[in-house]
Amino acid sequence: MSHQLTIEPLGQTIDVEEGQTILDAALRAGIYLPHACGHGLCGTCKVQVSDGEIEHGEASGFALMDYERDEGLCLACCATLESDVVVEAEIDEEPDALNLQVQDYAGRVTRIEDLTPTIKGVWIALDAPITFQAGQYINLHVPGEGTRAFSIASAPGESREIELNIRRVPGGMGTAWVHDRLQAGDAVKVTGPYGRFFIRASAHAKENLGYLFLAGGSGLSSPRSMVLELLAAGEDRPITLVNGARNRSELYHHDEFVRLAQQHPHFTYVAALSDEPEGSDWDGARGFVHEAAKAHFSNDFRGHKAYLCGPPLMIDACITTLMQGRLFERDIYTEKFISAADAQQVRSPLFKKI
Repeated sequence: MSHQLTIEPLGQTIDVEEGQTILDAALRAGIYLPHACGHGLCGTCKVQVSDGEIEHGEASGFALMDYERDEGLCLACCATLESDVVVEAEIDEEPDALNLQVQDYAGRVTRIEDLTPTIKGVWIALDAPITFQAGQYINLHVPGEGTRAFSIASAPGESREIELNIRRVPGGMGTAWVHDRLQAGDAVKVTGPYGRFFIRASAHAKENLGYLFLAGGSGLSSPRSMVLELLAAGEDRPITLVNGARNRSELYHHDEFVRLAQQHPHFTYVAALSDEPEGSDWDGARGFVHEAAKAHFSNDFRGHKAYLCGPPLMIDACITTLMQGRLFERDIYTEKFISAADAQQVRSPLFKKI
C-alpha cells in the first residue's frame, strides 16, 4: 500500500511505496533532500513531520535523540510512512543543480584495470544512458553486502559506459568484493545519480572565477570528471588540478593530465608526492596536496572556487590552507562519504555546506 508524502516548503506531493524511505522516494522523484551517510548515522537528513505517522526505522539514537523524536523529527534516510505525511525540510536553492531523478540500472563490467597497487579502474556499460552532473556518485550493489557509494570518474558525455576508481579499504567487504571477485563480463546493478558535489557554473561566470581542484587518492574521481567536462565544453577560465599521492606507483591518470595540460594552455596540472623515495627520477612537487597548492599559488587563492575530494585529513588540511590564503566558505566545496566512524565525530558548525 502506498501513501502520499508532501514536502514543504516546495509544496510537492509524491507517492511513497510501502517500506520505501522518505529519502529514497524524494530522490527518485528528482527532489533533493540534504543527506550524507544514508544509513541513519549522521543526522544530516533530519526533517520535521508536521502531519501524519511515520516509522523511524534504524535511526541511530545519537543521530536522532529521543527528545527529537518526541518533537516530530525523523531521519529521512530511515523513516517510512504509515499514513499520508507532510514534512518540513531545509532545502537550499542551488541554481546549478539539475535535480535529477535517481534510477536503477543494469550493467555489465567491460574491463577492470589496476590503476595503482590499491586502486582498480572499473568500467561498466549500462543498459540505458545515465544522466549525471560531474562530481556525482552512484551506488554499486554488492552481493550480500547492500550497496557502496563510488564517484563517477568519467565525464557526463560518456553516459552509456561509466568509469569508477575503487580503492581497497582495509577490512571493507564491498571493496574486497570488487578487488578479489569482480571480473570483466560480470553483470552488476547500479543506482544513481546521487550527491550535491558539482560545478557552480553560474557563480564562475558571474564573478569570473577560476577553477581549483584539490584531490588525493581515489578522491581524484570527481575532479577528473569535472575537469574533463570543462575542457570538453571549451571553458576558457583558468583550471588548476592539484593531485596528491604517496609515491609514483600510486599516482594514476598522471600521463592523461600531463597531456591535457599540454593541449589546453589554461589548464594547469600539479602532481605532488608525499612519500616518494629520495633520489628517484620524480621531478614534480613533493609534499602534501595543501602544501603543493600553497606553493603553486604563493598562498593567495583569491579569484577561484575550490573543489576538494579525498581523505578527511587531506580535506581538513586543504580547508585550513585555503582559508589562510584568503578563500572562504562560500567558495569551497567538498564531498565526503560518511562512514559509521566518521558519523560519530562532531562536525564544525563553521562549515555548514562542507
